[in-house]
Amino acid sequence: MSRVANSPVNVPNGVEVKLDGRDLSVKGSKGTLTMTVDEGVEITQEDNTLTFAAKSSGAVAMSGTTRALVNNMVVGVSDGFERKLVLNGVGYRAAVQGKKLNLTVGLSHPVEFELPEGISAEMPSQTEIVLKGIDKQALGQAAAKIRSVRPPEPYKGKGIRYADEYVRRKEAKKK
Repeated sequence: MSRVANSPVNVPNGVEVKLDGRDLSVKGSKGTLTMTVDEGVEITQEDNTLTFAAKSSGAVAMSGTTRALVNNMVVGVSDGFERKLVLNGVGYRAAVQGKKLNLTVGLSHPVEFELPEGISAEMPSQTEIVLKGIDKQALGQAAAKIRSVRPPEPYKGKGIRYADEYVRRKEAKKK
């Protein structure tokens, strides 16, 4: 049984939550996010807290999922999310040009990656990519697509990996 829905979501100052039927919109300093709430979940708003409850016993898990999604929306519009990628390999580098990310990762051609709407990229160095956005799901999906261009391989560790990812290395074949 999900206990995630039992903890309320605190709405910070500067964030406006509007519930219109099943449509929920969260507006903050970074932008606006909207979501359609499942019909088995009931959301109540009192002052600066949102509480979640399941309308039936079959929607208990969905109430916890909805609570987590709404919390991510509130954090996203107030603080935003950030995902760091690291390029490992000789000659591996990236460059940001507007809404495009040019990746040179040992393929016969450079790869151009079109950044989705609401996602921005920064390059502290040629081998580091910092993705920022307010939608946690879209940010994670964009990072996963960039990583899938050249995932890290286990023998030399070359490829694109998340900054907090540990690549387990294998020993080379013995004669």
